[in-house]
Amino acid sequence: MKKITKICCIGAGYVGGPTMSVIANKCPHIAVTVVDINEDRIAQWNTPNLDNLPIYEPGLKEIIRESRGKNLFFSTDVDKAIDEAQMIFISVNTPTKTYGKGKGQAADLKFVELCARNIAKVAKEDKIVVEKSTLPVRTAEAIKNILDHTGNGVVFEILSNPEFLAEGTAIDDLLNADRVLIGGDDTPAGKAAKNALSDIYENWLPKERILQTNVWSSELSKLVANAFLAQRVSSINSISALCEKTDANIAEISRAIGFDSRIGPKFLNASVGFGGSCFQKDILNLVYIARSFGLKEVADYWEQVIIMNDYQKRRFADHIIQSLYNTVSGKKIVLYGWAFKKDTNDTRESAAIHIADALMDERAEIVVYDPKVSEERIYADLDYLETRTPDENRTLLKVVSNPMEASREAHGIAVVTEWDEFKSYDWTKIYELMLKPAFIFDGRRILDTQNMRQIGFNYYKIGEA
Repeated sequence: MKKITKICCIGAGYVGGPTMSVIANKCPHIAVTVVDINEDRIAQWNTPNLDNLPIYEPGLKEIIRESRGKNLFFSTDVDKAIDEAQMIFISVNTPTKTYGKGKGQAADLKFVELCARNIAKVAKEDKIVVEKSTLPVRTAEAIKNILDHTGNGVVFEILSNPEFLAEGTAIDDLLNADRVLIGGDDTPAGKAAKNALSDIYENWLPKERILQTNVWSSELSKLVANAFLAQRVSSINSISALCEKTDANIAEISRAIGFDSRIGPKFLNASVGFGGSCFQKDILNLVYIARSFGLKEVADYWEQVIIMNDYQKRRFADHIIQSLYNTVSGKKIVLYGWAFKKDTNDTRESAAIHIADALMDERAEIVVYDPKVSEERIYADLDYLETRTPDENRTLLKVVSNPMEASREAHGIAVVTEWDEFKSYDWTKIYELMLKPAFIFDGRRILDTQNMRQIGFNYYKIGEA
């Protein structure tokens, strides 16, 4: 296997951009080109002002500043990058299908297939093709079929290298990964390809953290890892509902069970529900795969994790409505946060979208403040639901840039993203600006209960009576 000196990544999104930036930074001997047909996105990656990158991740702009223009490039010339690279990462979007067989559960692989066909068309020399997108089991097989039957006599080795990034900590997750998973064939060529990719990661990670498996184990491990993490969130959220009925405190329960070394403390923070691009999509994929093999009980088991997550979001919105005397029509409710979690501008499957939608169904007047999410993105998220017209969305919901001013004459404030800045606000001043009685609904459990009640708020925190 030739030494890798040129890498191409197709897809300049939340995975491709940060992952390739770190590889370029840690492997100055490798030229890394990230390509995308979206000209606006590539222009954003090339922006002189690093505060305007298309993705916000702590530490990302510093890494790009060090490598961009040296051995890290962003381009719309997909064919040239494919032609020159010895290793090609596929990092395109794999959304849940919205049509046809598997609608609502199966992954839509059309972008992956288009990539494979493009690689087959352009490639003149042997290539290693790496699946980096979150994909269902047996996708590598489909990619291999396309490449082997439409290529120009070129030999392709297909690897699965799933990402385990958490948004908000993606750069740290790349620099200090718990493990890197590389799945490939157990043939001599397959092993050589796996070693070539392992060599790249070994530039900054210890070899013992790089696990080599067969392709199917690698693909399924990604889905299962996210399913287990999401399951923990739904499990603790289900208990938060019970706590509110019994005077137990979810924080005390999380702490008590987290001390059990078999359970551990991570992913035990009750909240308004999980969001993000991966948890729901990966579980739905797992459900679909299980159903397609006739494993109904397995599918039902994992689907319950999603059902509980939807219940938690709905329960939070219902609590707001009940607290405000069973009507929110014409009432001003402020949402602090729109991103699915702090330290990211990603809003995919964010709880805020569904909570706003439920309150708007009741004709509430919503005001949104988020430090990193644009007004354009917020309206696009609502319009995508198609529960009302774009004009109605813009009438019922307003986006503001001043969180203090947003609270003026508000009936209630809901904290739906755990941005650190919310903790440091002058809540006494906010209380003075609001209509009385003033309600706070803390969906992220980030504010101090005693302090909020002393100020005078009717304060609700998920998981506490």
